[in-house]
Amino acid sequence: MNRPIRIGVQIQPQHADYKRIRMAVVEAEETGVDIIFNWDHFFPLSGDSEGLHFECWTMLGAWAELTSRAEIGALVTCNSYRNPDLLADMARTVDHMSNGRLILGIGAGWFQRDYDEYGYEFGTPGTRLADLAQALPRIRARWRKLNPLPTRNIPILIGGGGERKTLRMVAEHADIWHSFSDVNALVRKSRILADHCVDVRRDRNTIERSVAVPALGKTPPASFARPLIESGATLFTIGVSGPDFNLDSVREWVAWRDQYNAANR
Repeated sequence: MNRPIRIGVQIQPQHADYKRIRMAVVEAEETGVDIIFNWDHFFPLSGDSEGLHFECWTMLGAWAELTSRAEIGALVTCNSYRNPDLLADMARTVDHMSNGRLILGIGAGWFQRDYDEYGYEFGTPGTRLADLAQALPRIRARWRKLNPLPTRNIPILIGGGGERKTLRMVAEHADIWHSFSDVNALVRKSRILADHCVDVRRDRNTIERSVAVPALGKTPPASFARPLIESGATLFTIGVSGPDFNLDSVREWVAWRDQYNAANR
C-alpha cells in the first residue's frame, strides 16, 4: 500500500491556560497538519510538575467543534483511566461532533503519578497490558451496539513497542501503530509486527506506521525523515508544549510533506 506522508502535531496541554491552547489548535489546523493530538495525563510531564494542565477528553470534545478539517485524537489515551465501554461511547460521541475525524489513540499507561493521585491501581506493566488486551474488543463491541453508530470505522492507534504483547495487539486491532523507537528498533519491531500479522491473518500493509519526530534545528525534514520512511513510517508527529506552542518546525514539516507527496504520486 503506497501511503502518502502525513504530519501530526501533539499540542501538549501543559504550562498554558486554555485560551492559549485553543489558539495553538486553530493555528495548527491553519498550517495544514493532518492530525492534531493532545495527551492523556493529569499533570505536566516536563518542566514544573505542578504547572498548568488540562484533561484530555474534555478537550477533544471542544476541539471537535473548534476544528473542521484535521483529524483529532489523543497520543495516547490511557486505558486504565476509563471503563472501556464508557471510552467507546466517548469516542463515538466525539466522532459525531467532529463529523468523523476522531482517531482513538490508546495505550496501556505508564505515568505512576496519574494513577496514585487519581486513585487508580498502578499494577505492573503486565497487568496493564492485560487490561488493554481485554479492553480493545470491548470497545469495538460497544461501538456496534450504540445508537447512533459511529460515523465511520473509528481508526484505532496503539502506542508502544512491546514485541510480544503490544505488537500482537497492534496486529489484531490497530489501524495505526505509533512507535517510540529509533530507526534500528523500528526496523526490528516492524519485522516482528509483520510476523504477528501473519499469525492473525492480517495484511501488515493495512497498518500505518507512526513516529514522533523532534522540533528541528539545523536538520531539514527530508534528511531526518528519509531513513524513517525507508523503515516504513509515513506519519510524523511533532510535539509542542506550552506556554508558547511554537509551530515553526511544524510548518517546515508540512512544507516538506507537500513537496514529498507531490514528487511521489
